[in-house]
Amino acid sequence: MKEHASTMGRISKAATAALLAVALAALAVPVGFNLAPALFAPAATTQLLPAAQLAPTAPATLSGVSALSDAAPLPEPAALGTALDAVFASDVVGDFTAEVTDAATGTALYSRNAATAAAPASNLKLLTSLAALSTLGAQRRFSTDVVAGSTPHSIVLRAGGDSLLGTGESDPRAVVGHAGLKTLADKTAAALKKANIGAVTLATDTSLFTGPALNPSWDSADVLNGEIAAVYPMALYGARTGPQAPTSDRPANAAASVAAAFATALQGAGIEVTGTVSEAPAGSGAVLASVTSATVAQQVQYLLQVSDNYVAEVMGRMAAVASGRPGSSAAAAETVQATVAGLGLDTAGMVLDDSCGLAAADRASARQLAAAVRLMATSTGRDADLRQALPGLPIAGLTGTLGGRFTDPVTLPGAGLVRAKTGTLLTVATLTGYVVDGHGRLLVFSFMANGLRDGNKSALPVLDAAAAKLAAD
Repeated sequence: MKEHASTMGRISKAATAALLAVALAALAVPVGFNLAPALFAPAATTQLLPAAQLAPTAPATLSGVSALSDAAPLPEPAALGTALDAVFASDVVGDFTAEVTDAATGTALYSRNAATAAAPASNLKLLTSLAALSTLGAQRRFSTDVVAGSTPHSIVLRAGGDSLLGTGESDPRAVVGHAGLKTLADKTAAALKKANIGAVTLATDTSLFTGPALNPSWDSADVLNGEIAAVYPMALYGARTGPQAPTSDRPANAAASVAAAFATALQGAGIEVTGTVSEAPAGSGAVLASVTSATVAQQVQYLLQVSDNYVAEVMGRMAAVASGRPGSSAAAAETVQATVAGLGLDTAGMVLDDSCGLAAADRASARQLAAAVRLMATSTGRDADLRQALPGLPIAGLTGTLGGRFTDPVTLPGAGLVRAKTGTLLTVATLTGYVVDGHGRLLVFSFMANGLRDGNKSALPVLDAAAAKLAAD
């Protein structure tokens, strides 16, 4: 299931502030992380949060917490193993696998059937994010264009991969709604009026994506519940009916919803739209107007923070197109696996059937997922863009899909320190990310639980307790 972000819950403001100070000090050095505030958070929403819950904006200094250093002592594997084995020896019925690795050296500090392929759920989005950043580049933007049609007084709305369009004016501060249809309509109307055109017919070109819009491997219940929807190369608000609308409230055809909203905006700008909207190739007509999306880096951070299935699927297809493959779901999964293999990940046993983690056949190991985070943390040179995924990882007890977790006495030591991607399906729970321990070592980890007899919620305290053990070392 798609995880939903929640607020802090039971942690007091004072406790949160103290934890956040520790987190800032611990995270002051790791490989050039960007600790800027979440770029997708609307300004109004940010202002409603208590100061202690705001994302870090600058490193802080705290006595007693070491800066990251390769010379800092590694956790003692035997002691760590004893501590983590005790956590996993819970009464939760399921299959637990795990890997903990030192980021700087790649030394495996703890392994529990770590090479066993298991359902990753939304932790698969880590692999999709790597593929998107590698093939597209962190600063790439997607353009939504209005092109002159092949017949007089006709225009074509050409989709370019932006699934986070908004209906209003473009907002350069936002990720969702960075490109706005009102702005696109105003630009289009100005160009048409300059040519003395007051009425047009409208078509859409969504040919960038091919194949089934719905992956046949997805459970129909997930589609009905709004966990995912038919995937098109343009959508409003991640294929939702509004920026704050629940995912259960999705349009049947995201591209058609964009076209309808654009037609309304164009008429508001003084251009009449006649007839019905059709599908037609954009051809070689002149580009009358364009708006561009937030960067790939910002979109990746967004999809990781809120675990957005739709945006992840679009990113997978855009990576496929960039690599010269068709813009299909199958090609996207192939591209993600091929790309991470090309980046050096051992993909033996990996099976990818989609780009978001909803497909029942998806398989990856804890070792592979931990290696993906290590790759994000340590890549330099031509692969430095991969680091841009890290700011999207939720912060335990503070942001995104970890905002309401790490609140009890057992897991509280990890609050503010653990940053990780969550994942849940009905009988699956996963948690993969990194933590800086008390000695200043950057540790990457992946904890996976499959076959959970009592459902995914039964395993969340176990996974969180394991991560908290790393932070408390």
